[in-house]
Amino acid sequence: MRRGMGSHRPGPAAARKKSNRKITAKMEKTAKTNKTVTRRSDSVRAAAAAERAAARQAAEEAARRARHLKELSCTSGAERELEELVFGDSLNVEEDDLLQCLAGPQRLNAPEREPLRKDSSDSEVENEAKGNLLTKKPAWVDEDDEAEENVDMTHRYRKDLMKSDAEKTLTKKKLKRRLEEQFQRAMGGVPAWADLENRKKSKKTSSDSESDEDDDLLRRTGNFVTNSESLPKGILKMGICLPANQERFANGRLATVQFHPSAQVVMTAGHDRSVSLFQVDGIKNPKIQSIYLESFPIYKACFSVDGEHVIATGTHHRMFFVYDMMSGNIIPIQKVRGVEERFLRSFELSPDGSFMLVTGTSGYLHLLSMKTKELISTMKVNGRCTASAFTPDSSKVYSYSKEGEVFIWDVRSRKCLHKFEDEGSLEGKCIALSRNNQYVACGSSSGVVNLYTTDGCLKEQRPKPVKAIMNLVTSATCVAFNPTTEILAVASRETDEAVKLVHIPSYTVFSNFPVFRRKQIYLAQSMDFSPRSGYFSIANNKGKALLFRLKHYSDF
Repeated sequence: MRRGMGSHRPGPAAARKKSNRKITAKMEKTAKTNKTVTRRSDSVRAAAAAERAAARQAAEEAARRARHLKELSCTSGAERELEELVFGDSLNVEEDDLLQCLAGPQRLNAPEREPLRKDSSDSEVENEAKGNLLTKKPAWVDEDDEAEENVDMTHRYRKDLMKSDAEKTLTKKKLKRRLEEQFQRAMGGVPAWADLENRKKSKKTSSDSESDEDDDLLRRTGNFVTNSESLPKGILKMGICLPANQERFANGRLATVQFHPSAQVVMTAGHDRSVSLFQVDGIKNPKIQSIYLESFPIYKACFSVDGEHVIATGTHHRMFFVYDMMSGNIIPIQKVRGVEERFLRSFELSPDGSFMLVTGTSGYLHLLSMKTKELISTMKVNGRCTASAFTPDSSKVYSYSKEGEVFIWDVRSRKCLHKFEDEGSLEGKCIALSRNNQYVACGSSSGVVNLYTTDGCLKEQRPKPVKAIMNLVTSATCVAFNPTTEILAVASRETDEAVKLVHIPSYTVFSNFPVFRRKQIYLAQSMDFSPRSGYFSIANNKGKALLFRLKHYSDF
């Protein structure tokens, strides 16, 4: 009974298990403690290593800066002198002295002025010594560079510049002066574009005036909208000047009048066998020079594109002349090989200066090289060709036939690209293309001048003109566009005063030209506008080159 009711005591196996669990728990706790201690020691070592690396890097940076400062302080004497010359002696001035300099000029007593004078004289001596150090002598001098080179004047290109037989050699400076004198004689003085001093002065005055205009613009307010720079229609503002050839009228009909492409010069040529050059100023128009071609009545004369030559053809000759204005030589071209024509009269020059197109008989067009004056190729139209014109890019040629057809040729391949009929034309007389390659003007024997667009002419065989100008009652023998394509001049040489100026954007005629009931033009033979439309000239049958100033355009 007592044994059954007593408490149960665990056996020896259970006691061992309990003790093992306690031992295991203690070991795990000890291991955790050891891991924590190990982590703390590792972090401490890493922090110490980082501090040592930072200290080492700071020491290296300090050493590098010290070396750099030492190098800067050890500048060479030449560098120090250059710094003093550029920045002055203010680098050696103390702070108090610098403040006194900034404070402005102060009055000094007599004893204080003496050391300053001494210092200034010393500084002048130092500056002279520094200047002598900086200016170095050349290491080597070529004697041939200093000697003046002589030019052989007996050469065939320079013979005309000799004033006497003793001048067989000239120095380059004298030759340059001789060429300048010859050019000034040919141009009638120094042109505006060649006078460098006046150009510099004009640029300065223009810049000053622009700045003044800007100041005036900023000082006031109001409406700044001005009129358009395009040419207005209705009435053309113009002035009548003395004839361009006032100092030498032609004896007989004047065949050609043309303005120089770059200089303020106009050329006249006619049946009196002479070619004359005049300087255009609108007041006196002084003569520059004249050349006489014996037994050669001039049919047409024209400036080359570069403005250095004049090409002239005769009325009844197979030859033509080339006048070199720079050298003063007259070069006859006796015969062009391959051109079998009885007379060479009408011709056109390409705008790029590469080609010369001669209009022959029986519809032949002869393309010559401007450089060699030799035949390149020949083209032919149906019937007889009466007029031709190059496009502004010199890639195409428009040829107008007597039957009223216009042929468009490709200059490179010499093939006909297109052909169209001039509306209502009974006989073609003249043709012209605008500088912007937008319009084509065709004048016929009925007096009608049809104005076409180039796009329509290239695409259609019977294009409609944008305007048919019917202000002439006799044959339209001359048409010309101004450089800005705002004016089209049409004329007839069969009736007096038969000249009209057409306003292109509106296709209307200016009502104030020619002047009503005042006979001054007579029979117009040729017309031309100056390079910037400032002047307009008409050559008539009285030997005069009438000159008009178009006031809308400010430049020549």
